[in-house]
Amino acid sequence: MAESGTGTGTGAATGTDWRAWQQSWDRQQEWYMPDREERFRVMLDMVEATVGRAPRVLDLACGTGSITDRLLRRFPDATSTGVDLDPALLTIARGTFEGDDRTTFVTADLQDPGWTAALPHRTYDAVLTATALHWLRSGPLATLYGQLAGLVRDGGVLMNADRMIDRTTPRINAAERAHRHALMDRSRGTGAVDWAEWWSLAAQDPVLAGPTARRFEIYGDHADGETPSLQWHAETLLAAGFGEARGVWSSPSDALVLAVK
Repeated sequence: MAESGTGTGTGAATGTDWRAWQQSWDRQQEWYMPDREERFRVMLDMVEATVGRAPRVLDLACGTGSITDRLLRRFPDATSTGVDLDPALLTIARGTFEGDDRTTFVTADLQDPGWTAALPHRTYDAVLTATALHWLRSGPLATLYGQLAGLVRDGGVLMNADRMIDRTTPRINAAERAHRHALMDRSRGTGAVDWAEWWSLAAQDPVLAGPTARRFEIYGDHADGETPSLQWHAETLLAAGFGEARGVWSSPSDALVLAVK
């Protein structure tokens, strides 16, 4: 199933400021990932370098549409299909982009073998995803990469920015984790809202309360899946049918892998 959405973000029919909700989601995510905008910048640089300035993009596990927002601001001639299962985050995305015919949002479960049938297009120039697929175990993620290889046109790209941990460097990992958490603790004094607090606020909003309740019925308080290394991602993408794959950005704990069909 597919639905389009608005650009104004004002939510005139509901009185809800969707743009404010999207921005609050961004701030909450940045508390965990202060370099989040840098990875988005590199991702879009590589979109332009590989498939140009007017791509047809699949925003995979799109959430509130953070990638779509940055894509369309940078490339006004691009189009985006956002797909997710989370009813609350999709409500924000649809409200934010309501009336913008460059966007389509689809409700689909990426672990359903037939999820691609819900998409409005059979091929895409680029599949982009960020901080979303770590909840999948490595087996289902490898299966998903195979499905995505069938959606990306020849010469097109897939990019996944996420936590990718090298388990062979435990002391480096521990140092990075301690440093990151110290920075997060200090930022609490400036009013930073964490993941649980953000969802608590969403549950109190008259428009988002219902979708938020349904979201927790679907996911519960699910734990994260796995965070395999950048090397694992590159090798798995090659095995899935991509011609080239490697990292194009990294921090001590996160990375952006790019695969070309």
